[in-house]
Parts: sequence; C-alpha cells; structure tokens
Amino acid sequence: MKSLLFLVLISVCWAEPHPGNSSLEHERIVHIQENGPRLLVVAEQAKIFSHRGGNVTLPCKFYHEHTSAAGSGTHKIRIKWTKLTYDYLKEVDVFVAMGHHRKSYGSYQGRVSLRESSENDASLVITNILLEDYGRYKCEVIEGLEDDTAVVTLNLEGVVFPYSPRLGRYNLNFHEAQRACAEQDSVIASFDQLYDAWRSGLDWCNAGWLSDGSVQYPITKPREPCGGKNTVPGVRNYGFWDKDKSRYDVFCFTSNFNGRFYYLIHPTKLTYDEAVQACLKDGSQIAKVGQIFAAWKLLGYDRCDAGWLADGSVRYPISRPRKRCSPSEAAVRFVGFPDKKHKLYGVYCFRAYN
Repeated sequence: MKSLLFLVLISVCWAEPHPGNSSLEHERIVHIQENGPRLLVVAEQAKIFSHRGGNVTLPCKFYHEHTSAAGSGTHKIRIKWTKLTYDYLKEVDVFVAMGHHRKSYGSYQGRVSLRESSENDASLVITNILLEDYGRYKCEVIEGLEDDTAVVTLNLEGVVFPYSPRLGRYNLNFHEAQRACAEQDSVIASFDQLYDAWRSGLDWCNAGWLSDGSVQYPITKPREPCGGKNTVPGVRNYGFWDKDKSRYDVFCFTSNFNGRFYYLIHPTKLTYDEAVQACLKDGSQIAKVGQIFAAWKLLGYDRCDAGWLADGSVRYPISRPRKRCSPSEAAVRFVGFPDKKHKLYGVYCFRAYN
C-alpha cells in the first residue's frame, strides 16, 4: 500500500509543467471552460428621464463574452425586471418573460412590455408613467446556470415641496405623511429628489419625512434657527425614526399632470365650501397642493391672487417676482389655513383631461 501511494505521488509531481520540454507542457495543461461563453448584461444608459403620463424605455441588452451570438440555443432565456428599494434589500416584481410567456405585476400590469428590437434586446417599455414608477430597476437575464444583471434609474421631471397639515408642523407619522402626499396629487419624495431640489435652491427649516423613512431638511442659507449661521449649506439629516410614533412634516414630489390648472374668475370672493362648489359648477375640482406646485414649477404659472386649495389652505404661485407679489423670489406663497366658514378668497381649480 505504501509503495502504491509513493508511485501516485511521483506521478502527480511529474504532472507539473516542465519548463525545458514544451511538448510535455502541452500534454500536461488542461483548459476547462465552465458553462460556455460568459453571459453579460449591459444597460446603455444608467439614467433615463421622463415625466408622469409619458412613455419610456429602460435599456438592457445581453451578450456572450466570447461570441457575438445572443444566446447559445441550449437553454431558454429568462428575462426578469424588478424595482429596487432604496437600500437594495428588497425587490418588487415588475415583469418576467420566458419564451412566449409574459407576466407583469401590480400597478405595472398592462403598462409594461419588452422592446425586443433584436435577439439580445431585453429593454423594458413602460407606458403611462406614474409618480410611483420613479426609482431604480434591475434587469436580470438568466440562461441555464449563467445570469447577469444591470441597473437603470428612472428619474421624473417634477417638483419637491414641503407639506404640513392644518394641525401645524410636526404632526405626521410616516404613514400619515404618505397619505398626505397622495391626497395632494403627489408621493413622498426620495432623498435624491430632495437633494436635487436643494441644488436648485430649495430652503426649508422644518424637518420632513422622506420615502426611505429618514427625516431631513434642505438649507441653502445657514442661520441660527436652522443649525446655526456658521454651518455649511446642505441637506441636514436627522436619521431614521419610528414610522409609527415619530412625527414630522413631509417632503412631497409631484410631476406633470393631465389636465388644466387655473384661477377661477368669479364675481365675488368665496368661503371654502363656496369655492368647492364654484369649481364643480365650472366642470372642475378644487385644485390640490401638488397641482399648484406642478403648474408653478413646470409650466411657469404666475398669479398674484390668493386662492383656496383642496386641503383648506390658501396659496398663490409667483414665477415673476415683483412688488406686492413675492418681490424677492419665485415661489408658491403660503397664506395659511384660514377659517373655512368666514374667510373669503378666490379659488384655484383643476380640470382633468379625459
């Protein structure tokens, strides 16, 4: 037995390449190619920009590293699109395709498909984009034991605005904040959206919820009540708080709308209830806070008349600063939450397009 073991060891040693004998070297080297050509998935663009109500294509193509063919033909190719959460720890199913089988999920049903402009095209087409579609998407291609992924970000043109209810500042837990934004034709903003808004000049001292559960606020003009006048401008982070018990304001995000926003010309000023009825009589609805911000930011809407909105607040949009109408800056001016039964104002209406 010992002799046999000795001979095996001798054979193994002699199996090593011999630098002085090229023929021996070629005989001893064994090349192993695992699972054939390596699958590669590529997104031609990392970021895609669109707007609510639009259509968009998220690019994704797959290749084999050592061949120009799209697939080896030995396995069916499975294409799966998912949406990633802010921390990449959770994925929401969007669309799956394998052969002739197709399946879409949730709010994406009836709105997503593959472009399939070529054999190796896995790009995802999304129609009638919703505010909730904003975010990062993962394209995964699976063929046999091989798979690879690429990530594409869908950005929406829009506006971030701070929001607090009639009760006053710091009265919303996270779930109430989500509902408050939805009621005003918007969604709770992401950190990236708030950061972009800060870079565009948004300055707000009240801390508000963001979609990842953090609480932050943007400061462009440092001052004592907002972290101190000697601090640097930036987005201040309070960290992550209890979504049920902690209470703050919220930053909402809205984008284009499919309709007409306008100030209703009326012979008299109105109470809140009269304002609601006046819009209905004109074939519209009383406008929401998200709609006045979208009209101001995206359409340049400018009106110096204060008017009721759906949440009971009174505001007016100024795109061209001037005397008596926000002389220092373009903004949606906030008058407050007046007494609905006794205070008289104009009204902003919104008529949706069919």
